[in-house]
Amino acid sequence: MTDNPDEDTVDLVVAGGGGGLVAAIRAAQHGLSVLVIDASEHFLSANNTAMSTAMIPGAGSRWQSEAGIADSADTFYADIVAKTKGQADENLARALAEVSGPLVEWLADEVGLPMSLVTDFPYPGHSQLRCHTVPGRAGAVLLKHLAEAAQSSPRIDFFVPARLIDVIMTDGTVSAVVVDTPAGLETIHTRAVLLATNGFGADAELVGRYLPEIAGAVYYGSDESTGTALQIGARLGAATAYLDAYQGHAALAMPSATLAGWATVMHGGFLVNEAGARFGNETSGYSEYAQESLRHANGRAWIILDRRIHEACLSFQDYQDTVNLNGIRWATAAAELAELVNIDSAGLTQTLAETREYAAARAADAFGRTLWEAPLNGELAAIFVQPALFHTQGGLRVDGQGRVLRDTGDAITGLYASGGAAMGISGHGAAGYLAGNGLLPALGLAYLAAEHLHANAGNVS
Repeated sequence: MTDNPDEDTVDLVVAGGGGGLVAAIRAAQHGLSVLVIDASEHFLSANNTAMSTAMIPGAGSRWQSEAGIADSADTFYADIVAKTKGQADENLARALAEVSGPLVEWLADEVGLPMSLVTDFPYPGHSQLRCHTVPGRAGAVLLKHLAEAAQSSPRIDFFVPARLIDVIMTDGTVSAVVVDTPAGLETIHTRAVLLATNGFGADAELVGRYLPEIAGAVYYGSDESTGTALQIGARLGAATAYLDAYQGHAALAMPSATLAGWATVMHGGFLVNEAGARFGNETSGYSEYAQESLRHANGRAWIILDRRIHEACLSFQDYQDTVNLNGIRWATAAAELAELVNIDSAGLTQTLAETREYAAARAADAFGRTLWEAPLNGELAAIFVQPALFHTQGGLRVDGQGRVLRDTGDAITGLYASGGAAMGISGHGAAGYLAGNGLLPALGLAYLAAEHLHANAGNVS
């Protein structure tokens, strides 16, 4: 790259090789030139998109229609409002709900992803089956397809490793970025920048400041999620929002650090502490249940399931990884299982008996759980899990086109943000998180940013 702004100026720099690749692909389809930079040579496996379960909500998609599911952006938006208790930003939530269906169809039709609708179990908070995914239900598969599509485009170049350290403004608009490379600092001229650098989950000081309730959990995410967007945004006068929001997960199998998955629960499993006792309504959501595990199980819990649930969860690559790494223990009865994993035998035996009554609708659960697919029977299994922080859900304030905003509400010309770099749609804390609230802002805002850039080519304001 040259330091002459009249030469080698790209239309868009995408900082982050995860969900931000959607912006690169879409912008290139519109004839724009794109440069993708990422701080890690291993970005295909070392970012939060790759570490996800590849669940993308898509309201009103053709897969839903084929399955006889009546859904719409309005219904999805209502679910976001309900789950967040009205805390989510209305404009952003509506924009993402509206783009969700077209997004999953575009990913299938124009990017070539083998998408399908998840119909074997519901996710907490979604009133309709609307999560779409790829084979193996693994983020690494999703990212591999995105990367291949981006790398095959003649309009997209990659610069890796290259760490974004600054965005330069000229006459009130983005004009260049400064990146740190193995050869030293380099200035790259560009008309627009998408900050897709994720959030700040890997920065213990920031997590302790903004998310003290989950600071004691294991961090399961990219090491590069250190708040780059917050640092750059602060220098440019960007506003921030929802910095106390995050996605937790109560089902990180340890010591393998693989995701046991919440399908284990939605198919009828439950969590117990060392006393063999349940400690809440597991179907409220896996994000908020991470904090419950910290509070009521000292961060040490076990998912209890049976062969039926085990077979149903094998469609998840993450669950298969947990099994293959000896993360699951089997026994013929509750007492034997309790002894095997060193939890209270009497407690687990009593809990199992109680849950069978709940699942058979012969008694009401004191915690309020009503979703029990079936009682556990036959061989039983336990998976040791610890609560985890997956990613932060707060960041730079953006509008429904992904444009970064100042405190005054006006946009910083040429600057966009997506995913964890931007504020999300989960409200405050962890309880407002819906499955897909990580990937939808990552992919959806990237798509919307590319659309806005194209529509305003030559004038990105």
